[in-house]
Amino acid sequence: CDMRGLLGFLILFLLSKRMPMHGQEIADELAKRRGDRPSPGTIYPALRSLKDLGFLSEEKEGKTITYRLSPKGEKAFEIAKKRFTRTFLGVIT
Repeated sequence: CDMRGLLGFLILFLLSKRMPMHGQEIADELAKRRGDRPSPGTIYPALRSLKDLGFLSEEKEGKTITYRLSPKGEKAFEIAKKRFTRTFLGVIT
């Protein structure tokens, strides 16, 4: 199953559970949960897009950038979680 369409949701979900996280930590956690690791060419554009939407804030320390949900991102995640649940509740039987 191709999960690219859910990548933004998954990133918001992970950051809702633990903040801050850097890109490699997010990729590692996704690999544990999905069984495959997203490439840097997939994860970093998704992070940039979420940041551009105002859903993430970032903090740079040396070469390391850590991400956390912004207040707008927390609200967006809550809305997305409700929509996800409403859409997929009962799909797995």
